Amino acid sequence: MIFSIAIILLSGIIAGRLAEKAGLPSLLGMILAGIAIGPFCLDIVDSRLLDISRQLRTIALIIILARAGLSLDMKVLRRLGRPALLMCFLPACTEIAAMALLAPLFFDISALDGAIIGTITAAVSPAVIVPKMIKLSNEGAGMEKGIPQLILAGASVDDVIVIVLFSAFASLSAGGSFSLSRFARIPPAIFIGLLAGLAAGYIIGRA
Repeated sequence: MIFSIAIILLSGIIAGRLAEKAGLPSLLGMILAGIAIGPFCLDIVDSRLLDISRQLRTIALIIILARAGLSLDMKVLRRLGRPALLMCFLPACTEIAAMALLAPLFFDISALDGAIIGTITAAVSPAVIVPKMIKLSNEGAGMEKGIPQLILAGASVDDVIVIVLFSAFASLSAGGSFSLSRFARIPPAIFIGLLAGLAAGYIIGRA
């Protein structure tokens, strides 16, 4: 398994550098490298590593969002106010609603299937957004209006909402049941996470 991890890291780094030299995003090279060494091409990755890929993706998402949180400037977010709040849910909800309404008009699918597609298209990629916004923040680009901070905050909360909505719509599509209580748990979960983060930061800062 360690050998497979080494192959993934090395191939990703090399492919990313080659993509940059070709004038392409490094992430594109990493994706192509993953496809090449995956089970549907060269199949040189240990199957045990693939079995825990879901847990690894979760850990990676936690690390990326933690990096985003550490890069946020609360003074800037407080100054932005309502735009920062709307950025957290309005774009995703608008895309999902539009897809649910328009997709059945152009394709032979139901509004529920359209909503599922909407959650997929509305989801942002923290692996792309977070490094780019941190880079812009370090360079000072857009900092007068707080644009990098605005996008960082919006992308972080947006993913939480989209994941919950996708799970809900997928459950309904599979014939399962879904209650509004799942939606009601979103704000308390965000609030509890915020309090936990503030408490941890305060304790670490005083230590």
